[in-house]
Amino acid sequence: MASKKPPIPGRGLDAILGSIDIDTLNGNESDVTAAISMVPISDIEANPFQPRKEFDDTSLHELSQSIREQGVITPITVRRMPDGKYQLIAGERRLRASQMAGLTELPAYIRVATDGQMMEMALVENIQRENLNAMEIALSYNALIEECQLTHEQLSQRVGKDRSTITNYLRLLNLPAETQLALSSGQISMAHARALINVEDPEQHIAILHEIVNRHLSVHQTEQLVKASKSTARPRVTNKEELPPAHCATLSQMRERLHSDVEIKRSRRGKGTMTIHFNNDEDFERIVRLLNI
Repeated sequence: MASKKPPIPGRGLDAILGSIDIDTLNGNESDVTAAISMVPISDIEANPFQPRKEFDDTSLHELSQSIREQGVITPITVRRMPDGKYQLIAGERRLRASQMAGLTELPAYIRVATDGQMMEMALVENIQRENLNAMEIALSYNALIEECQLTHEQLSQRVGKDRSTITNYLRLLNLPAETQLALSSGQISMAHARALINVEDPEQHIAILHEIVNRHLSVHQTEQLVKASKSTARPRVTNKEELPPAHCATLSQMRERLHSDVEIKRSRRGKGTMTIHFNNDEDFERIVRLLNI
């Protein structure tokens, strides 16, 4: 019998759960089955860690028509829940298209997975099989870091991406809500967004965003516009050079920890304020969780 190839680190379900050879459950909840079972669609719950928020209707209808004609070729993957239901791990497009096609049951691999593994698998599977937009990837990376308590380096190893790539995506979470929406909807590219990150003045930032969208500026044109804006930018309220060294160190640590813009204003007598910026309600809740409030 030919020996099995070892799983590739940082790729796919087996890299997270390990290679599976068990064909049946032996009455033990710790066992995992690799056999295909038919699962009622009504018993399948959505994956709460699904990073993709929007699905293309045309693509779903095309897949639904294919399923009507040929059936579901690739089984979905689910985990068994304590109440006897099943929770989707991978295959939401197939599930949705099958529902549209009128199917009542689906072929599925049944596996055992923790919440952390669920989140990790949802992210890895979607990155490998679908084109998540940049904001969906950034939010998924951030969720993995917070929920699974991973460092950037550990996350880099898990998803097979350079650490710099991880950091660049996470920086997108510091963008204003309007810019994040433009990125999610495809009005601007990630390269446009990365250039806009350098514009810290809110009014100038939004003004340049509108220029990009209305005039269909290229990335190079955007970079030139950002460069020109710096010469006319209003001075920042917070001047790190005027702060004591301890304050400057704390400011840098908080920005790194919260992935958000933080400002400290201090008078000569030592009285001052600290301001933490957030982009939307979700970003606010993320920061509150990090602060353990």
